[in-house]
Parts: sequence; structure tokens; C-alpha cells
Amino acid sequence: MSVHTFSSRDFTRDVSAAKRAATQGPVFITDRGRPAFALLRIEDYYRIAGHGEATLLGVMDGIPGGEAIEFEPPRLDIQMRPAAFD
Repeated sequence: MSVHTFSSRDFTRDVSAAKRAATQGPVFITDRGRPAFALLRIEDYYRIAGHGEATLLGVMDGIPGGEAIEFEPPRLDIQMRPAAFD
């Protein structure tokens, strides 16, 4: 794993280069020569934070005030029958 450093000016000019570098390891973005931010692949963030991959339900649970949202999906009534080959 390699660590890359981009100045905030270089990061702004070429975000795609920073994203490519982040596939190889963390990218530090500096502000006036001092590290200010870190760019990581989302998988690395989840591993470091001790979280699994985000799920839709997890994201929905994280919406502020979301507990007041009512959601009752309709129940599907699916009838299975054998295929007819004539």
C-alpha cells in the first residue's frame, strides 16, 4: 500500500488522478503544506471504521427524522405454476 499526497490546488485541478491514486492507498490532501484531508476507497473506510458495507435499510435508518416516515410496501401475491411446453 502506498501513500500519495496532493496539495489542495493539485487535487482541485485533477480529482481523477487523486481517485486513481486512492486505489493504491490513502491520499493525503494538504492545505498550506499540512495534511488536512484523507481520501480512501469506501471499502478501506468501512474496514477502518469497523462497519460492513452500507445497505439501503442502514442509509434509510440514518435519515434525521426518518422514524416519522411510514413505509408499508405492498405484499406481492405471486402464484407459481409449472411451465407448459407444447
